[in-house]
Amino acid sequence: MKLILNIVALIRGLIVFGSMLGYMLMYGITRIVKKHNAEAAFGLRRIWINTIGLPVLNIHVEKKGEVYDKPAIYIGNHRSFADPVVVCRYLDAFVIAKAEVASYPIINKGAELTGVIWVNRNDKNSRKETRSKLLEIWSQGYNVLVFPEGTVGTDPTTLPFKMGTFIEAAQNNIPIVPFAIEFKSKKDLWVIKQFIPQYVYQFSKWKTSAKFYIGEPILDNDPESLKSKTQSWIDTNLKEMQKDWSEVF
Repeated sequence: MKLILNIVALIRGLIVFGSMLGYMLMYGITRIVKKHNAEAAFGLRRIWINTIGLPVLNIHVEKKGEVYDKPAIYIGNHRSFADPVVVCRYLDAFVIAKAEVASYPIINKGAELTGVIWVNRNDKNSRKETRSKLLEIWSQGYNVLVFPEGTVGTDPTTLPFKMGTFIEAAQNNIPIVPFAIEFKSKKDLWVIKQFIPQYVYQFSKWKTSAKFYIGEPILDNDPESLKSKTQSWIDTNLKEMQKDWSEVF
């Protein structure tokens, strides 16, 4: 059985990562006659998610709530490598991601092509530059997606949030749209220190069930209050999601 699961994981991995290369190549060819821009990049991301990412991994999503109709910062908890795949099925946004991911082959190029902002959370200058880039992108009319925990959380509720995004949002009157994401099994949570067994499990399991809830936009000129309201909404909805899924916590 273990051998079969390893084979399934290998085949799925080849499809997922091979298709990323193929889609990027085709996109590059089409840019000969069409200019690269955010809208085209987001379109490429959506096509890949809907034709490869979710179907190949057989990820089923229960969604509640709607995307805000104006540019905003979307803030949510971080559970798995699959979080951006689930969220970006419904949302066009530039994603703030930790710099370590920039070293992952194939994934890094796909992320850069379709809209990512790398941040080294241990570097003050990098964090400052990221906050400036966030403001620039939002002012141009685009959404920004942030996971303020800074890492994958495996507790029932969120880890402490980093303050930077909330300071910028409060000072510049930017709406924050909270979202919560949860997976049916705790084994679906992406624990980085167990990367290889987690990869094999995620890519070999028949079905992955996820819930994705989107809240109403929150405005507040006090960063602490804004952070508290956002985190409270996310934690409340995580607890609601977990009621039906005893496998998780």
